[in-house]
Amino acid sequence: MMSGIKGKNTKPELVIRHALHKAGFRYRLHDKRLPGKPDLVLPKYNAVIFVNGCFWHGHGCHLFKWPSTRQEWWRTKITKTVQIDQDHLRELSGLGWRVATVWECALKGRTRRDFDEVIDTLAAWLQSGESTRLEIAGNETPKPIT
Repeated sequence: MMSGIKGKNTKPELVIRHALHKAGFRYRLHDKRLPGKPDLVLPKYNAVIFVNGCFWHGHGCHLFKWPSTRQEWWRTKITKTVQIDQDHLRELSGLGWRVATVWECALKGRTRRDFDEVIDTLAAWLQSGESTRLEIAGNETPKPIT
């Protein structure tokens, strides 16, 4: 079953890509030369964007729930993914890239944000040149996974 799970060109990623392109932003996709192969790379803005699934990246929001079967295996897998994500963010920052993460819960579910707000926030961050890391999640505070 897991072989059917896509790692790129997911629906959340496609809607973000389409909206940013429509807003005039141009990007590269999944650049293998960068740590973590970011979903979108915007060299003009020295920025990368990850569109992360809440379950696969252990977000801790309402979309994340520990599976009831093979608990130890899942805990190891998701914890490792979270650690790898943090390592990639550190590496990208060290290389001078600005990093944004859009979480799945910002786009769907009971805590989703207005889609135009998400795109406007991304666009403003890209154009601002701010070096701070941007994270867009749903309208609830995620709980740390344990």
